[in-house]
Amino acid sequence: MNKNKEKKNENWKNWIAIFIVGLLLILVYKLLDNFTQIGEWIGTLFSVLAPFLVGLLIAYLLYMPCRGIENLYKKTKKKNFIHKHARALSVATVYIIALLIIIIALTFVIPAVIDSAIEFVNNIQNYYNQALQAIDQLPAESFFKSEIVTNAIEKIQNIDLERFTSLESIISYLKGAVNIVSGVFNAFVTFVVSIYILVERKQILNFLKRLCRAIFKKDTYLKLGTYFNRSNEIFFRFLATQFLDAIIVGVLTSIAMSIIGVRYAVLLGFMIGLFNLIPYFGAIIAVIVAVIVTIFTGGFGKAIVMAIVVIVLQQIDANVINPKIVGSSLKMSPLLVIFAVTVGGAYFGVLGMFLAVPIMAVIKLLVTEFIEYKNRENCKKRQNKTEEQSKEEHVELLEKNSIDIEKKEKN
Repeated sequence: MNKNKEKKNENWKNWIAIFIVGLLLILVYKLLDNFTQIGEWIGTLFSVLAPFLVGLLIAYLLYMPCRGIENLYKKTKKKNFIHKHARALSVATVYIIALLIIIIALTFVIPAVIDSAIEFVNNIQNYYNQALQAIDQLPAESFFKSEIVTNAIEKIQNIDLERFTSLESIISYLKGAVNIVSGVFNAFVTFVVSIYILVERKQILNFLKRLCRAIFKKDTYLKLGTYFNRSNEIFFRFLATQFLDAIIVGVLTSIAMSIIGVRYAVLLGFMIGLFNLIPYFGAIIAVIVAVIVTIFTGGFGKAIVMAIVVIVLQQIDANVINPKIVGSSLKMSPLLVIFAVTVGGAYFGVLGMFLAVPIMAVIKLLVTEFIEYKNRENCKKRQNKTEEQSKEEHVELLEKNSIDIEKKEKN
């Protein structure tokens, strides 16, 4: 009877498993069959969640400064108003500082960048004509008069540059981007969400810890906590320090270019600082673009001087400023960084190039931990085997000795 019941239970389990697999196959088929509608639904969901995601990112970036200021407020000897409301005051202080930085940028930096961009756009047709004249004056055997280059120039000539680079077009692009990316309501929601996350971060983290503790076993929960803390350290250090480093590089290059007399110094410095967020490739691309623009606006000699100065500043940044800001590095080889940036850019664009390095650092951390864990397990197995072998040999030796003693006693 018991055997029959066990067979029936096994049959039921098999039928349930087949039913679940069938449902999953139907679900996958429907997902593939309605991929366009599902993509639109996911896009709508992300657009709705965008203020919350951006608010989470802002809170994440402001977490460390906020925690540092909170600790300063808590160091007051008496438990006064400041000590009791240290967290709320730290959040307010961080946002006031951020607001002051934005005001300074809008007052001094952004107008200079916009003026340089407008002037550059208005003169781009003249620079293009100067380039064509310079190419015409080159010898016939020059590379720039080869068939490949001439065909490329003909294709560029067929493009209506004024249509795409006119001031009205640029303004319409900017208006469209502003309307899509941010509205007044979304900006307000983002601001409120970031404040609530910073103020209630302890409650949020405690809830997540209780949830993980309820779902996972103790060992798994402890490992997840360790990996989360280390991954969070990697991401925050990379994001915060890269933004700070980009600002420093942008300011230094803008000042250096202004001293040299490079035209559009603020615009080019701002561009170099922005591109510096992308490891390896960003700095190279930014220097090449800056050199090309300077050749047209200031001549070949000034472009060479500018390139030398910018490369020197980038070397100072790479060897002195960036290590001081970052502290301990991500401990990744240049080859692995280049691979991560290439793959991230190929599949996820500029954002992928920027986030590829910390993601690769986390993957490297997990793989290294897995290898070390496997090595420890293998060592334990080998030790157990050797201990078992030694025990067996010891038992065999005792048995042999006992046999020898019995023989002697008989004799």
